[in-house]
Amino acid sequence: MKKLIFRKLIADIASFFLISSLAITLIVWVIQAVNYLDFVSEDGHSFKVYFMYSLLTLPKIFSKIMIFLFFISIFIVITKYEENNEILVFWTHGIKKIDFMNVLIIFSFIILILHLSLTVYFVPKTQDMGRSYIRSSNIDYFPALIKSKQFIDTVEKLTIFIENKKENGEMENIFLKDKLDSDKSQIISAKKGYIINDKETNFLVLYDGKIINIDGEGTNIIKFKKTNYNLSNYETKTTTYPKIQEQEIFTLLKCINSFFKYNTTYKTSIFSCEVATINPVIQEVAKRFFSPLYILIITFIAGSLIFKSKSDFNYNKYRIILFLLGVISIVISEFSIQYITYKNIFNIPILTLPFLLTFIIYLTIIFNTRRKIN
Repeated sequence: MKKLIFRKLIADIASFFLISSLAITLIVWVIQAVNYLDFVSEDGHSFKVYFMYSLLTLPKIFSKIMIFLFFISIFIVITKYEENNEILVFWTHGIKKIDFMNVLIIFSFIILILHLSLTVYFVPKTQDMGRSYIRSSNIDYFPALIKSKQFIDTVEKLTIFIENKKENGEMENIFLKDKLDSDKSQIISAKKGYIINDKETNFLVLYDGKIINIDGEGTNIIKFKKTNYNLSNYETKTTTYPKIQEQEIFTLLKCINSFFKYNTTYKTSIFSCEVATINPVIQEVAKRFFSPLYILIITFIAGSLIFKSKSDFNYNKYRIILFLLGVISIVISEFSIQYITYKNIFNIPILTLPFLLTFIIYLTIIFNTRRKIN
């Protein structure tokens, strides 16, 4: 009978958690997806790139709101049980309150493992997959972004201005500035031109113009009747290299080990392990491993609702205090990581805080249950 009662409790919490997670995640995803429309409207990427990049942010969104929703799920389900007098079923069947808390903790360990798998592996992996779509994009919608009497700087190091663009796509009085190097640039002007797409590559065909090459030694002018300008040589301004939060955990751990153990730095094509990045790397590793540990703390806090009944005069005040403590714990889990830096004397206290709080809260619960029994 006890197993059936606990199964219903876990089923109620799990179902509320899954439904609320699905609803909130989708709402946040839709709002965030609207912001990503800049990939199309300003950066010239295709809708396929936009959709896939947006879709691959779902695991990240879910991992961000997961702890709060799990806390809310336990809090609301236990409150509902108390309001409907269902909580009395546990006590009338001889279930001890410490056993009730232990079941919640076992279930929270499952959620903890899920959260760790997301933050350590799935979120960085999906974020890097989304970034790969941008890296492989050939800026399909770039031609549509070119408008009359507007400076277009969608792609890196290239600025385009046209005086007039006709409905058939023909452009008049075209000016391009290409920054070739720190001290080299190229200015191209043409009376007319148009964009063609050949084998998924965009070319700008220009007529009757001149090319002005500028460097430290002076200028060089070349006139032309017709020339083709390959736009595929330019990259989008959207960040294409993996950010620190998109790196594999082994890459980050290798950097920390190299920095602390061997005092060496290194660079690869996609990652730089150096003095300027060591703090963000340490914080990212701490966020992936230690922030999920606060799931245990918020489980204890929400589960502590069972220690006061609704008939108690201070029940509503007690419930508000627990809710605020849960929210504060979640805030601490997010912001404490930002204070972990290289050679900071507070690193160990911050990292041990979730373990210490879990231990103290559990001992307090055991002490209170035994005192009430006696």
